[in-house]
Amino acid sequence: MLRTNPSFLTYAEELYERQKRKEDVIIKHYSKGQRLFLQNEEAVKVMFIKEGIVKCFFTENNDKDYILEFLGKGEIIGEIECIRDISCLCTIEAITDVTVYAFSVPYFRSLLVCDLELNKLLMNTFAERIINTSSRASYQQLHTIDYSLSKLLKLQSRIGIELSKEDMASYLGITVRSLNRGLKDLDHKSS
Repeated sequence: MLRTNPSFLTYAEELYERQKRKEDVIIKHYSKGQRLFLQNEEAVKVMFIKEGIVKCFFTENNDKDYILEFLGKGEIIGEIECIRDISCLCTIEAITDVTVYAFSVPYFRSLLVCDLELNKLLMNTFAERIINTSSRASYQQLHTIDYSLSKLLKLQSRIGIELSKEDMASYLGITVRSLNRGLKDLDHKSS
């Protein structure tokens, strides 16, 4: 539910510190609610999350959002767009204050060509995403809304954030009305 990647964070920190003029990798700050990437717009940086949590979501043709993931420390964003030279696949929005290491696209592309460590980290990240996506899809098919909702509420409590009902429903792939019913059912079960 909340993805982190300590190996990538260490990698980004080391590259940032090794720079002489701090031009290829810069530190950027985003406030809660600010968007780091916008779906269908050009990605101008590749970013590694240093601090904070973002949500990654698609807006469908019917204007409904679907949250793919919540991403935290060390997660990389914008790399697929850079590798494929395409516009942003989804929107990335800060749900807490966020600090990132922002890599220039030419620098990131040069690393792809010559840095074996980066390529290994990317391969592991892509494999992990495939595993997470398939297990989440089967999980949502096989478990009730109540069960998925209780896990999401525990995550909120554990990491100390409060998601809006719209975000919870978007993550679970349900309507706010179904979410409210699920919350009511959970409340009755705990009483």
